Amino acid sequence: MKKTIITVVGKDSVGIIAKVCTYLAEIKVNILDISQTITGGYFNMMMIADISEGSRDFSEINDDLTKLGEDIGCVIKIQREEIFDMMHRL
Repeated sequence: MKKTIITVVGKDSVGIIAKVCTYLAEIKVNILDISQTITGGYFNMMMIADISEGSRDFSEINDDLTKLGEDIGCVIKIQREEIFDMMHRL
């Protein structure tokens, strides 16, 4: 299993979750967990996803999510789980 952390941040608008999840489903990425909040009109979502069965590699997914974020007015970042864990160690 190749776990990744995907974050989406931006002004709230209709369809953000649908667009991100649709893209991930199309490339066979499995969403393992998802959490989202809206605070003061700002949307924040964090997902844990397994890209091991995906039809694209990490770099391609990163590029696609960056472009998708630009298209929907959000910043979308993806990190490998091990990098995320190392950055957030105490």
